[in-house]
Amino acid sequence: MTEFEERYGKVVQVVAALIWDENREKFLACQRPAHKSRGLMWEFVGGKQEKGETLEEALVRECKEELAVNIGVDDVFMELDHVYPDLTIHLTLFNCKIVSGEIKMLEHNDIKWMTPAETDNYTFCPADKDILEELKKL
Repeated sequence: MTEFEERYGKVVQVVAALIWDENREKFLACQRPAHKSRGLMWEFVGGKQEKGETLEEALVRECKEELAVNIGVDDVFMELDHVYPDLTIHLTLFNCKIVSGEIKMLEHNDIKWMTPAETDNYTFCPADKDILEELKKL
């Protein structure tokens, strides 16, 4: 058990995809459904790692379930820990690309391609704050 886990309890492994457009100017952001925790906040596509999955396998599964696309998972863009009132997460954000399929909105309320500068106009999940700051530096 890490010091972080001792302090905050069970940590849920969460994966997310940083999917850029072909010009690497805009990335894909998804708005959470209204009925879920942090409803209508924006986030990167992804979700929780299931037992027996690698982080990469979990991310491929989540993108298929939520967007109907197959992705190629590249390197890690950033990792962070975040404590929400209802859960504590370790988030791993991977650089990814869509390798097949057409994006379909299967779970989210909305989906947008946005530049890092445009993120100030949207309310993102609190765990994404540091990621958005790093994206703005690019």
